[in-house]
Amino acid sequence: MHKINAILVAVDGSETSDRAVQHALDMIATGCAAELHLLNVQPSVGGAVSTFVSREQIDSYHREEGEKALASAVAMAQKDSVTAKTHVGVGRQGEIVADFARKLGAGLVVMGTRGHTGLTGVLLGSVAQDVIAHSQVPVTLVK
Repeated sequence: MHKINAILVAVDGSETSDRAVQHALDMIATGCAAELHLLNVQPSVGGAVSTFVSREQIDSYHREEGEKALASAVAMAQKDSVTAKTHVGVGRQGEIVADFARKLGAGLVVMGTRGHTGLTGVLLGSVAQDVIAHSQVPVTLVK
């Protein structure tokens, strides 16, 4: 198996997401990859909200919520002595994950099969399917 320059793990703070992070950490431990990037994608705030709330407040909100979702993944990487670079994106998950994978030169995207999507996931479609549809690199799904 060839070595992957970087793995991008899409995380949302769920148990399934943590299992995806562990899978990526295991790959790094065995020498399959060099870098670990952790990405949380926050949904865009509707246009009506931006009428009443400043761009700075919205950006701060996205950053804070993203950091909360990344916290367990960061702790797992630290426990394994792996330096993880963290990122927070805003928008549609599939597009944002694929865009980050391309920009970071990631050779693999890893993500859980289920996260915190609930009823929204049923109505809008699977986040995993959206990521697969947009990604130009292999996507590994972890149960």
